[in-house]
Amino acid sequence: MTDRYAVIGNPIGHSKSPLIHAAFALATGQDIEYTAIEGPLDGFKATVEAFIAAGGRGMNVTIPFKLQAFEIATDPMESARLAGAVNALKFEGGRIFAQNFDGLGLVNDIQRNLGVSLAGKRVLICGAGGATRGAILPIAAQKPALIAIANRSADKAHGLKRDFAAHATLQTGGYEELAGERFDVVLNATSTGLTQADLPLAASAFAPGALAYELVYGKGLTPFLKQAQAAGVQHIADGVGMLVEQAAEAFEWWRGVRPDTQPVIARFTVPLV
Repeated sequence: MTDRYAVIGNPIGHSKSPLIHAAFALATGQDIEYTAIEGPLDGFKATVEAFIAAGGRGMNVTIPFKLQAFEIATDPMESARLAGAVNALKFEGGRIFAQNFDGLGLVNDIQRNLGVSLAGKRVLICGAGGATRGAILPIAAQKPALIAIANRSADKAHGLKRDFAAHATLQTGGYEELAGERFDVVLNATSTGLTQADLPLAASAFAPGALAYELVYGKGLTPFLKQAQAAGVQHIADGVGMLVEQAAEAFEWWRGVRPDTQPVIARFTVPLV
């Protein structure tokens, strides 16, 4: 019997998750059906319950339902609890297990695919929203020399420092507080890649040989990546590898089989021009 999985979001027509998981299933010999569901903005819980009743085994969750997914979970894992958001659900025995694989997907892409070890590095995350919350623990686990978080609202960044005090040592504040500091890895976890707005980030923030990583994907040279290039950064990347790597984590969690991500990343990578 074919096992059913899905991705839920609104809107959802742009999602590459069905293609990614179909490729994983074909490569690993798994008999699954994976579809996209556009959930009503006021009917997320009912939609998930209907999917479970119809035999659904698991779901990926994307915007704008990641917080609601956390609320309906009966068994949120640590990654979900600390992020306060969920991107993968598993349904077993009347229980709803929840994970957040976004940060792990990011770390896997940086280290495995881009060949940049985070150990001993100075890491700057721009933005203090949900993407940053999901990234802090997986990055901290790699033992970087520093994790700094800069945000237009310094108070929001300081809030993350308090929330994660028991799990990671963070340097937080506004962009103006970065004066004179340089970072080996600079991550843009803000929405500027979608809005085409500039970040108030000085060129001096990029250390020689730095990696500049834009978490959104498929948008070409975003303002952040253009800023990095103008600062002399040669190693730039967008989030397509993160997308595929977090999908692979969910697939392995559901099926117990680890898919090869390289062919799928190559399939969806577009030149950054």
